[in-house]
Amino acid sequence: MNASILATAVVPWTDRFEFDEATFRRQVHTIARDLTRNIYVFGTAGEGYAVTERQFDRIATAFWQSSQECDVSPMLGVISLSLPTIVDRISRGHAMGFREFQLSLPSWGALADREIDVFFAETCGRFPDCKFHHYNLLRTKRLLTSVEYKRLAEAHPNFIAVKASTDDPAILADLLTVSPRIRFFFTEFGYTIARRTHDVGLLISLASVNARRAKAFVAGDDARRTADVPELRAIVASLKEVSAGRFHIDGAFDKMLFRASDRGFPLRLLPPYASATEEDFERFFAALPPSWRE
Repeated sequence: MNASILATAVVPWTDRFEFDEATFRRQVHTIARDLTRNIYVFGTAGEGYAVTERQFDRIATAFWQSSQECDVSPMLGVISLSLPTIVDRISRGHAMGFREFQLSLPSWGALADREIDVFFAETCGRFPDCKFHHYNLLRTKRLLTSVEYKRLAEAHPNFIAVKASTDDPAILADLLTVSPRIRFFFTEFGYTIARRTHDVGLLISLASVNARRAKAFVAGDDARRTADVPELRAIVASLKEVSAGRFHIDGAFDKMLFRASDRGFPLRLLPPYASATEEDFERFFAALPPSWRE
């Protein structure tokens, strides 16, 4: 995958917290048609940490089938505290047809260096015909640096990419010393900085409220992206104001962002996590900068 934009498909739930497959399939088609054909499911925003094995299989199957319908390059996220569960989910995804997977480190405790090496050996090393991305996020209690990535990239040729949401210039500069061997996907603010010097991908988040503006953000020059940053920061401020600490899980925000494109998309998260309400979304949408609301 040499994507310019990498997008998540989040999971819609009915009022009985059952998987809303029709709405999910519509979402995959909408993202593929309007934004990008490089889509993943079960990242942190996709509640990959919360589903049962039965739900995982049903949603993964629906995603695989939808991806074949609209020529999507699908990536399956795998999150668990249990390495055997992670390996088992990769194996079942492989049987469905997936060959690209997104990994997050087990988060019960921060992994030591030797434990990190075991984790990647048991995932990347066990499935040599697959490609793997790593989501480098603080929820896992261990942020990896260029030191770990250089070691892992040398050990595993099929470890190909990293997702990260940092916009710290020092951290970006460190990570990018592993480029181009590892392809990096950064969210909007980090992407704006890193794109000045490197061929990186956009891990789309805030910009997903408007596919047209998002594609212009990627296609434009550095000046265009820099000019967009204040409005993107205004969107962040609006999300924080609307949530007011009442909800905090990634998916709650990503479902509001996607709902700007599909006003019927449900906002629910699986319990016990709190989600945004209809009123929260309306306040958020009304506060969007006008050019992002079109």
